[in-house]
Amino acid sequence: MTANARARKYEPRVAPKEKVATSAMIASLAAEGYDTVSAPFGHALNAVAAKDPRIVGLSADLAKYTDLHIFAQENPDRFYQMGMAEQLLFSAAAGMAHEGFVPFATTYAVFASRRAYDFICMAIAEENLPVKMVCGLPGLTTGYGPSHQATEDLAIFRGLPNLTIIDPADATDVAQMVPAMVDHNGPVYARLLRGKVPEVLTRYQPDYQFELGKAQIIREGVDVLVVSSGIMTMRALDAAELLAKDNIDVAVLHCPTIKPLDTDTIIAEASKGRLLVTAENHTVIGGLGEAVASTLLRAGVTPTFRQIGLPDQFLEAGALPTLHDMYGLSTTKVAEQIRSWL
Repeated sequence: MTANARARKYEPRVAPKEKVATSAMIASLAAEGYDTVSAPFGHALNAVAAKDPRIVGLSADLAKYTDLHIFAQENPDRFYQMGMAEQLLFSAAAGMAHEGFVPFATTYAVFASRRAYDFICMAIAEENLPVKMVCGLPGLTTGYGPSHQATEDLAIFRGLPNLTIIDPADATDVAQMVPAMVDHNGPVYARLLRGKVPEVLTRYQPDYQFELGKAQIIREGVDVLVVSSGIMTMRALDAAELLAKDNIDVAVLHCPTIKPLDTDTIIAEASKGRLLVTAENHTVIGGLGEAVASTLLRAGVTPTFRQIGLPDQFLEAGALPTLHDMYGLSTTKVAEQIRSWL
């Protein structure tokens, strides 16, 4: 450690002025007014595993915190606890895939992307194996600070050939992505929403169906188009309701698949002359926003373009409502930003 690094390490940290005192380090994801589904990933995996004996589950000492314990309880002879060794987790999953299994490997997103990247690259992606990586705490869905906040996982994985990437919005997306992942003959990385997960999409589209590689308009609007993924689709829809009170009509295009991106739909919707805003639970570097921007530039489509996302910095620890307000991901902050750009 250099002298400068030592000095920085022991400097007192000054909390941002807008940070509000909270009593809890971790708070549930705010989803007021929505029904929730308990552990949709675990139950969906059980449903497909009952029909497909190839499916096995592996976890790096985090089965309870990725809802894989639901699968383990139902299928104890098909579950493998690998301990806190993510490189081993994904290497073992690759080996099982070579033997004809369809492994679902779970850990936290930050551990998969930072600790095990080279093993995922060489053992899984290069071999184009059907390993399904389902990883919890994506983006700013934990208050435990930079050690657990996977704010750059999409940027890390988007450049990896053969890898499909999913960022689900709600319980419906999570449940329906599981059989789609099984049917896809290749590796998949999915950001996981776990525990009590809100049902959002079917409130606006009762017949909504997840489709791998497809973006879908969830809400129509003539003034603004929000292109979103993950929990930010919920926030965009809620912000659209707030903005409607000011006669601002917001459309929301949900993109649950980050790679391959549904470029045809994005280009078609972006060509309608509206302010285009991307919204993602990820750093503004290398995620959905930049993927959409490069898509539009290559197509020669140039709407007024703005990004909502996390800043290019390590984030504070704290309770999620405080952090989401601080970093612009809360419903009110999303609405405020959109209003300011009109």
